[in-house]
Amino acid sequence: MPTRWPATIFGAWMVVLAVAFGLQPGLRAPLLLIAGASAVAALTLGIRRSQPDDVRPWWVLAGAVGVSALGGAAAGAPDFLTDRLTWLEPAGTALLLVGYAALAVALAGFVDRRTSSSRDRAGLLDALMVTSGVALLIWTFVVGPRLESSVATGWTEVAMPVADLLCLGLLVRLATMPGRLVAPGYILGAGVVALLAADVARGSGYGQLALYTAAGLAALIPSMAELTRPAESPPIETSHARLALLGVAAMAAPTVLLVKMFRDGQYAGLTVVAALSTLMMALVLARMAGIMANHRKAMSRERALREASAALVSAADVEAVGLAVRTAVAQLIPDDVPNGVVLAIAIAQAEPQSPEAVAQAAVDRATGTAARLVTTRDVDWAVAVRLTQFTKTLRCPMVLKDRPAGDPLVGVLHVGAPAWALLELQRSVEVLAGQVALALERIALGHEVTRQNSERYFRTLVQNTADVITIVDDQDRIRYASPSAIGVFGGDPTGYFLPEVIHPGERDRLGEVLTAVRSGHQPDEQPDFRARGNRSTEVLLELQCRDLRADPTVSALVITMRDVTEQRRLQNELTHQAFHDAMTGLANRVLFNDRLRHAAARSARDGSVIGVLFIDLDDFKIVNDTLGHAVGDQLLIAVAHRIAGALRADDTAARLGGDEFAALVENVNDPGAVEETANRIFTALAEPIATDAKPLYAAASIGITTTPEGNDADELLRQADLALYVAKGAGKNQWRRYQAHLHDEMVQRLELRSALDHAVNEGHFLLHYQPIVDLPSGMAVGFEALVRWHHPKRGIVTPEEFIEVAEESGLILPMGRWVLEEALRTVAEWRRILPAGQAPYVSVNVSVRQFRESGFVEQVRAALTHTGVPPHGLMLEITETLLVKDDERIWTDLGALREMGIRIAIDDFGTGYSSLGYLRQRPIDIIKIDKTFIDDMVSSPQPMALVSGIVSLAQSLGLTVIAEGIESPTHREVLVRLGCPLGQGFLFSSPLGPTEVLAWLRSTQQIAV
Repeated sequence: MPTRWPATIFGAWMVVLAVAFGLQPGLRAPLLLIAGASAVAALTLGIRRSQPDDVRPWWVLAGAVGVSALGGAAAGAPDFLTDRLTWLEPAGTALLLVGYAALAVALAGFVDRRTSSSRDRAGLLDALMVTSGVALLIWTFVVGPRLESSVATGWTEVAMPVADLLCLGLLVRLATMPGRLVAPGYILGAGVVALLAADVARGSGYGQLALYTAAGLAALIPSMAELTRPAESPPIETSHARLALLGVAAMAAPTVLLVKMFRDGQYAGLTVVAALSTLMMALVLARMAGIMANHRKAMSRERALREASAALVSAADVEAVGLAVRTAVAQLIPDDVPNGVVLAIAIAQAEPQSPEAVAQAAVDRATGTAARLVTTRDVDWAVAVRLTQFTKTLRCPMVLKDRPAGDPLVGVLHVGAPAWALLELQRSVEVLAGQVALALERIALGHEVTRQNSERYFRTLVQNTADVITIVDDQDRIRYASPSAIGVFGGDPTGYFLPEVIHPGERDRLGEVLTAVRSGHQPDEQPDFRARGNRSTEVLLELQCRDLRADPTVSALVITMRDVTEQRRLQNELTHQAFHDAMTGLANRVLFNDRLRHAAARSARDGSVIGVLFIDLDDFKIVNDTLGHAVGDQLLIAVAHRIAGALRADDTAARLGGDEFAALVENVNDPGAVEETANRIFTALAEPIATDAKPLYAAASIGITTTPEGNDADELLRQADLALYVAKGAGKNQWRRYQAHLHDEMVQRLELRSALDHAVNEGHFLLHYQPIVDLPSGMAVGFEALVRWHHPKRGIVTPEEFIEVAEESGLILPMGRWVLEEALRTVAEWRRILPAGQAPYVSVNVSVRQFRESGFVEQVRAALTHTGVPPHGLMLEITETLLVKDDERIWTDLGALREMGIRIAIDDFGTGYSSLGYLRQRPIDIIKIDKTFIDDMVSSPQPMALVSGIVSLAQSLGLTVIAEGIESPTHREVLVRLGCPLGQGFLFSSPLGPTEVLAWLRSTQQIAV
């Protein structure tokens, strides 16, 4: 329910009860009881809803209402009850008086909560004064006549107005407290006043109804909680409204006298007494009003002086002091009064002062800070011209006794305004002048301390600085040298000519610099000069010259010399490090690009030929992986020296990063000279390089381009990079020169990569299977899965054309995952079709990047589980380079796969960098001899011996051998004779599709021997 509705409903209900109370005299007792109960209920509801900080005064008020209602109902009970219960009416009267006492206690509680710990003595006196005045009126015109009346009067008719007076006094005290009285307070006060009026008029029943209504309404208003909260405002000055109230209360006594005289016809002399009393009271009140006004002015001036003091304390210069003074005077004088302020500060003058000024200063020193009202034309003319609109000026000297500066007169403060305003302002200006004098003295002392500290600071800096500060006269003789000169030159150069301390070869240049400085031309840069320093060593000095001949404190040249020998050495070292490779000492990429740009510009001007060579070591990563980075760094340093040694003096060798090098060949007549440089580099790298591990051969691929092919540096760099890429693809350890068609090939390679990405996503791959046969019987024991790419335009693309691109781009991972799952699915299909015991296994090639992918073992296990192929039905082929890697995670994964029952084979064995000793350390089951050895073993004894050795060693290690690339019966016969059990090649079958494999297995015939 909205907050206003409970109060509205309660008010309407109490109006109904009041109307019934007036119309039904016989029902007044129960109606009064009902009204009291309703008020108590409203008070209870208001307390619970608003939850004031202190509920005790409100509960006491509720008790007062309840007791008053019971007492009123009992005292006004019908005659048939009072006749039987004679004690009922006296008891009701007693309860009524208790209710008045409880109401007084409730009001006292509100007063106590509002005052809290504050002491508002003036408010208490005002409340007593008003209460006394009202009491006098009530006693004179109500209570007194009742007591003197011949008609018997009940004691309650006297006691109730007296109790009302007590409540009225507490109500006035509550109203005169600091802070705003909220609406519940006014409503409650109205109820108490109505109760007093009703008791005076002998209609206490209506007064009780008014009190109950006011109490309930006050409790139902949400702001009722404010009545029990301490007032946050400080005690205020007596306002005009309160003064008027006090005047009215004070006029009560004369009013009583006048009324008594005119009504009762007493002595005429009392009229004069009453009139004089009234006049005196009015005069006292007027005097009090004047005192209040003066007090306000004093408070305002005190506040203005306090603010001025704060502003003067924070003032940092004279301008800030003047602003603070003008602001303070404007606050001290009324707003509509014109004024002017001139702050004259005493300064030391070389010229003698006039006799009038001397006399005036003497008077100022004698009077101290006492302000004098003088005629404006009698003050100094510089001040008078600024205050001409005023006839009088308040002159207040600012004097400080025992001033450190000597003269106690700091200055004079002049204030111009109307004479009456200056008289009121005199004391305040004297106080302000004293504060201004202190502020000016503080600023002056602060400046002096700062000046002395600055002099001491700079003196300390000059005497302790590492720079040599010298003063040189017009004859170039050193008049002064700072103490640091001894540490630089080994002695004090004072008295020597400046050229004598400089290297003889630098003296002419020094003379030119000094002449230019004396002519007003400051050098754009600070020149460096050689000099003979301490211990007869040569030092490098940076000179800074300043012409201070016009400065009377110096009248010479000031030359600052700084020893920059070590700084220049460090700068040279940092410059070298910024443009050279830290490990090899060759130029880095930044320096190489810069020299290439300059060389290209010269070539464009004179038509000479320049060449760019990009050099990349082949298989350098294997060296780092197998022998360690320390050996790899030794190899790089040796290669860098050999490349630099193969170049001419005009050429530039650079290391671009990692195992990438570059060479810039300049000033040649034809491109053939650049190719000769590449051949010299190959010759230099042909010799083995000694390392801590073992001698190594550095094989490199080189890309070459020359200016006939490109014009600017960026184009030459791109062409050399492209030529290097072609050299790498051509078989490594060779050079290739850029040709225009290479760009087209690169574009084709990028197109191939894009098409390959699309093929991986769309599944455009096929698997063919080449049989692995038992050589003596010719029966197939397994099949190697070979991936083919069904290109939409080029048809079937072999792995040799796209595997390298897949490895570079990372597409080998999704492709390898698909090959593994598709091969196992095909084998599972074969196992369902072929008789038990005749199903072959499948061999799948696995890339190194697949092993580096986390979760490869789980991927293989999931594929086997999904297809239902047993682990022995799968063989994984890895490259030989894995044998020499020290990645324990890869070999842990291979060991886990082998423990599952999957066989591991080494593909193309013999072409890598491994030794047969690695076979004992790795989880390997099968080795596959590369086709190149099989092709040459019949015609050459060396391959025959190598194949025979591999077969014998494998048998001794318990490994199975598979010979690849068997294409003739002779190869088969030799391998059978050597004891090789398995083989594969076109002699048996070319790669077949999945369904062709089943047909081939059914129609396999003995191969002719």
